Amino acid sequence: MMNTSIPYGRQNITDEDIQAVVEVLKSDYLTQGPQIAAFESEFASYVGSKYAVAVANGTAALHLCTLALGVKDGDKVITTPITFAASANCVRYCGGEVVFSDINPETYLLDIEKVRALLKTSPKGTYQGIIPVDFAGRANDLEAFRELADEYGLWIIEDACHAPGGYFVDSMGNQQNCGNGEYADLAIFSFHPVKHIAAGEGGMITTNDKTLYEKLLMLRTHGITKDNFQFQNSLELAVGATQYPIPDTQYPLWYMEMQVLGYNYRLTDFQAALGLSQLKRAESGLERRKEIARIYFEAFKGHTFVKGQSGVVEGHAYHLYVIEVEDRLGLYNHFRAKNIFAQIHYIPCHLMPYYKEYGWKEGDMPSSEAYYSKCISLPMYPTLSNIEQEFVINNILEFFET
Repeated sequence: MMNTSIPYGRQNITDEDIQAVVEVLKSDYLTQGPQIAAFESEFASYVGSKYAVAVANGTAALHLCTLALGVKDGDKVITTPITFAASANCVRYCGGEVVFSDINPETYLLDIEKVRALLKTSPKGTYQGIIPVDFAGRANDLEAFRELADEYGLWIIEDACHAPGGYFVDSMGNQQNCGNGEYADLAIFSFHPVKHIAAGEGGMITTNDKTLYEKLLMLRTHGITKDNFQFQNSLELAVGATQYPIPDTQYPLWYMEMQVLGYNYRLTDFQAALGLSQLKRAESGLERRKEIARIYFEAFKGHTFVKGQSGVVEGHAYHLYVIEVEDRLGLYNHFRAKNIFAQIHYIPCHLMPYYKEYGWKEGDMPSSEAYYSKCISLPMYPTLSNIEQEFVINNILEFFET
């Protein structure tokens, strides 16, 4: 028995992180200050996108993406059932219809061939978009999804919450970073404590589309703009008094316009400062995750009780390391008795009571349901020690082989 508990994920807050936050707390800005823009700039550079918009959390990021793309009542959007509910819920926030499509049982990702078959069964124009999820940190082949989306006139939101630092290799042999905007219209990330970059809460949207970027900035802050070039009201109305000479007058500094119905989805400066500090360690944290994954893979390779596992995959960012086993409940309870707090990712979205009300039922997504019956996420975070990982592995071997 370990003296301390071992969770499936854990944040790592250093003295440098704390100092970065303290400096902001002592500054003139707690929110909407210079740390926001600095974090956006550094994150865009990290993933290779032109633009980045910091927001309150990953769910807010998804909602703003669907708003910016104009999702409305009756629009149909395809996504995977093996994801956190927010990947689907963002469509419902806008009145759209969520259409689940099954996963590839080898990758655990949205199966592009199943999506292709789904699209072929309906006339073009039936569906409006696709939300592939880089589940566990494994990157989707967005080049292939882009080709399919273009054939049917669809947009793509890449849910890369699990995958900062992840990538896939395109048909030309080029590395395509998750969130770089090369193939997806928009991509989103989360800074929840168990993610690669922890800011308490927080999210980021990345894109290469300037028009979408400007929409996101406005939607993030109540639908308000302070940009002179976007103002719609007359200068006379803005100044507020017709008796003043209007020629050569500029819009006053106080003036702003609410042009659309937006939201308060802003990030604070101290969260941005924490995110910036964590971003400096992103690569070293990613390398440690890959090392942990390699150790798990080698430990379970050849064992028949493991029916599937995340494995060693180029470009995988390893937010999670998943194994599939027959007696998942038994292993889960065995872990808890030893203070190992593994987790299950995820209960298929289409089987949530909310989505069952829309007609989804057991048997609709056989690969997703088969995966869910066996999956368990093992402890995976950069500060997991070799001794702790060995303890986890030994408990799995002990449970299945004794």
